[in-house]
Amino acid sequence: MDAALVALLAGSGWAAGLNLYLVVLLLGLAGRTGLAEIPEALTRTDVLVIAGVVFALEFVVDKLPWLDSAWDTFHTAVRPLGAAAIGLLLSGEAETWQQVTAALGAGGLATAAHAAKATTRVAINTSPEPVSNAVVSVAEDGLVTMVIALAITNPILALVVVLLLLAAGAALTIVLWRTARRALARRRQRHAGQSVTRGDTPAPRLPPPSDPLG
Repeated sequence: MDAALVALLAGSGWAAGLNLYLVVLLLGLAGRTGLAEIPEALTRTDVLVIAGVVFALEFVVDKLPWLDSAWDTFHTAVRPLGAAAIGLLLSGEAETWQQVTAALGAGGLATAAHAAKATTRVAINTSPEPVSNAVVSVAEDGLVTMVIALAITNPILALVVVLLLLAAGAALTIVLWRTARRALARRRQRHAGQSVTRGDTPAPRLPPPSDPLG
């Protein structure tokens, strides 16, 4: 595989972990306009229409607190499998072992990106204001567009960017996971303390009154 194909596989794999349908739409449009050599299966009109419609739906859902997390949960398997299918299509003329490697690599990158996205959204949903979801969602779509554009126009830079984003996503996932565990532990301790406070505590025994004549 040449660097251009590896970059396209890595870029589309990672980006699909954030927004699979936008990746399909961007690749299909790039193929239709001649910006890149994209398999015909991704440039078909029906594929582009379906990808566009579902992307529009996700564009709305992804900005609604907690509904975005439900959407992410549903796509836990969809995004990696979709990325693997894209990888298999992009490497269609390679040898069998290369096709398998491309599919597994793209699926693995999508899994890592999806984990970072889903973990981040759960943390953001604890915020009482809804603006954060919309800002992060737009930023994610911007990242997807940037990575796909770089994969088509500048493969080497695209690979560097994907590696940096992968490392940043892994670090963010670990930090948020540890933070969530500590928060859960504090909540359990607080509930345990409240249970002890509300429990039946025996009334203190008062000493018997002294006899003034005794």
